[in-house]
Amino acid sequence: MDHLPARPHTRHLPVRTHRGQVRTPNTGHLPAPNTGPVLAGCKACSAERAGKTLRLSQIASLFAKACFFALIVAGLGGCSSVPYAPKTAARTGSVHASTIRQMETSNMDRAAPILIRIYKEESTLEVWKEDRSGKFALLNSYPICKFSGNLGPKLMQGDHQAPEGFYDIAPAQMNPNSSEYLAFNTGFPNAYDRSLGRTGSFLMVHGGCRSVGCYAMTDYAMEEIYGLVDEAFKGGQEKVQLQAFPFRMTAQNLASHAGDPNLPFWEMLKAGSDAFAATERPLRVAVCDRRYVFNPAAAGDFNPSAPCPIGVDSTPIAGGPQPSREISASASAVPPSTRTVAYRTVDPIAQKIEESLRGIY
Repeated sequence: MDHLPARPHTRHLPVRTHRGQVRTPNTGHLPAPNTGPVLAGCKACSAERAGKTLRLSQIASLFAKACFFALIVAGLGGCSSVPYAPKTAARTGSVHASTIRQMETSNMDRAAPILIRIYKEESTLEVWKEDRSGKFALLNSYPICKFSGNLGPKLMQGDHQAPEGFYDIAPAQMNPNSSEYLAFNTGFPNAYDRSLGRTGSFLMVHGGCRSVGCYAMTDYAMEEIYGLVDEAFKGGQEKVQLQAFPFRMTAQNLASHAGDPNLPFWEMLKAGSDAFAATERPLRVAVCDRRYVFNPAAAGDFNPSAPCPIGVDSTPIAGGPQPSREISASASAVPPSTRTVAYRTVDPIAQKIEESLRGIY
């Protein structure tokens, strides 16, 4: 008779009670709790959480500093025109009914080309438009709500000067979603500015009535100005000329600023203003010898920093006033790099920002 196999030894596994305690079967005894590793783990968790909180605090601090420096740089550079979803939807193309009637009265097509003229001292922006005879006539004037700086050209990034000179606005410079409601870039620096080493960015004409180197309009006025530029582009105009002056370029106004170091530069701008008045057409603007040449007799691209080719000088304006010999001689005697000097006072805000940056870098 075969023997029955021996019963294998079974190991009693501990079971967990309904209260989460561990009990060994058949004995009913509860093992003594072991709290050492638990307490050590809790301390490690607390230390880890504290470390994470410190790191998050440091990251937040660094992010806040980065945002602050970004705002400073934007302020030094010029007016911000960062695209974003505006709180109030901008209405582009909203030309006022009274302006449309003025076009009809002045024999102008609504989609005809335009030209913009700006006068700092008079705080005025003018829109000129081509009539059906091919000449440009004044369509409307708008008060400039605010511009920063003083009379004189913009020289460097951070000087808070609004530019003066002759610029082109192309469709790519239009910003319907600007942080300043509506905006277009003036095109600063142009070839003339760059030939003199001038720097700056985001120099705009925009709404919002606040300015750091820009020409700021009211939102109501900017809607129409933007609309007129937009309609001209849609009508086939490739670029809109912007003429920015310190004041209306009359002989009397120049005489009243006879002691200003910017006088040679303003005499040059006056030559362009006179050429526009004589032809009633946008100017062909070239740059050579670090100076503007208006409606040059010779065609082609010129080196802004090189001497002007023979025969390139501006076409004389019949009956138009010419710069005085004394002023022309004094302008020629000064080296090109120092031919124009900006007249401006120290900006206390910019000075404080520069001092704070000096302590950081």
